[in-house]
Amino acid sequence: MKRWVGAGLASGLAVLGAVAPAGAHHSFAAAYDLDDPVTIEGVIVEVRLTNPHAFFFLDVRNEAGDLERWEFEAGTPSGMIRNGYSPDVIKTGDAVTIRGFRAYEDDATNGMLRELVTADGAVYGMFGPREGPGAR
Repeated sequence: MKRWVGAGLASGLAVLGAVAPAGAHHSFAAAYDLDDPVTIEGVIVEVRLTNPHAFFFLDVRNEAGDLERWEFEAGTPSGMIRNGYSPDVIKTGDAVTIRGFRAYEDDATNGMLRELVTADGAVYGMFGPREGPGAR
């Protein structure tokens, strides 16, 4: 009897451990307002290509002329790379335009990246380049 209880407890813990990470993953639509598009121009401060999602941080001048730090969440690092982006494309200090969707928070300076446009017009994003790597 003790073996059955121990085996049942071990099985239950294994199932719980397997489903817990899945519960932590979220839908972009849960955090970002897909009806509130935003276009932000700024200077790259940091690019973080870490799982589960890549992040782009940039300094942006607001309407008052003050610097704000914006954060954009993108797809997986491997997905961004498959869609034409590579880690050597964007460096700290590069001017970029990001088109995406604002977070639901009222004072949000963060959003979901739909596409990133470099100063030379190359476009990278969640949904792939328009024509080949870094399509313009």
